Amino acid sequence: MITQSACIWKSSVYLSSDSLPRDGHVGYTAIDTRGTCPTPKETDAPTMFEDVPQVTEALGQEQYIASDEISTVVFLAEKLGKPLLTEGPAGVGKTELAKALSCAAGKPLIRLQCYEGLDENKALYEWEYAKQMLYTQLLRDKLSDLLAAAETLRQAADRLGEEDDVFFSERFLLARPLLAALLSDEPAVLLIDEIDRADAEFEAFLLEILSDFQVSIPELGTVRAKHHPSVVLTSNNTRELSEALKRRCLYLFIDYPAHEAEMNIVKMRVPELSDKLARQTVDIVQGLRRLDLKKNPSVSETIDWAKALVMLNADSIDQETLETTLTVLLKHESDVQKARRQIMRGPDDDAYRGTRRRSDWN
Repeated sequence: MITQSACIWKSSVYLSSDSLPRDGHVGYTAIDTRGTCPTPKETDAPTMFEDVPQVTEALGQEQYIASDEISTVVFLAEKLGKPLLTEGPAGVGKTELAKALSCAAGKPLIRLQCYEGLDENKALYEWEYAKQMLYTQLLRDKLSDLLAAAETLRQAADRLGEEDDVFFSERFLLARPLLAALLSDEPAVLLIDEIDRADAEFEAFLLEILSDFQVSIPELGTVRAKHHPSVVLTSNNTRELSEALKRRCLYLFIDYPAHEAEMNIVKMRVPELSDKLARQTVDIVQGLRRLDLKKNPSVSETIDWAKALVMLNADSIDQETLETTLTVLLKHESDVQKARRQIMRGPDDDAYRGTRRRSDWN
């Protein structure tokens, strides 16, 4: 169902004050550390998807295997101009969907990584106080001339107040990812990653952007988007999101893939792996997910394990290989011990062969 996209952005968009033009327009610099997309579109106009199969094909070209549900919701989000909220276990391809969409649509990716304590100064904008102080020093003589004719302190304050817009203008505004996406000269993909890690207050702050694609800056007023960005929010469901945020989005749940879908993912991402070993790999991972583990192996960890098996020149997965490489899949010691006990009991144990409901993911 899902695989990591070959179009990888390893960093967020970095915003530099050097990119702020002197004509008063807020700009930003996007530093792309991922290389180029497999199908470069740097000089092409953004792609407008005409139907659901085109979305599936475009994502497939970026090595992202999308189910019909994923392609349909992505298509509707693009056509309706609504944000896309994706939930599901960690490592199933929620973030990779935004990266693949960016490459497939030929749009720059602007990423906001959420964390506890994130506020609007880090996400929206901040004033370059050092630059303001530098300009104050450089314009000291001009300020002296301006205030020379003032006879009282009040007059001096009034004259200086008439010029305060100079120092709180777009020239001194450092755009962060949210503002950068609104002011981008071309349509962009805005990835708000792991929104559930941010505080509820920040989630409320996002509502104006997600519904009206605008934001209010006290010193400048309302700033509206030049182009509506394609917004993708991801959540690992570490906390419940508000109904107000969910109302503004189309919802997509990305679950662990079925057996054949995960086989296709592994073969696409690790083509040097034999069909026999790929099937063994997926069989074991799917069995581990049926156990009552603290953290189930994700799709990305399945891919890592497949690559590890290739590096070890493994022809098959015997008990010794499985036991010595389990930590590639499982990251908690209690899970590793539970899996080893299961290996001793064998794959026919009821716990190993049981089914896992969608609501049981962790």
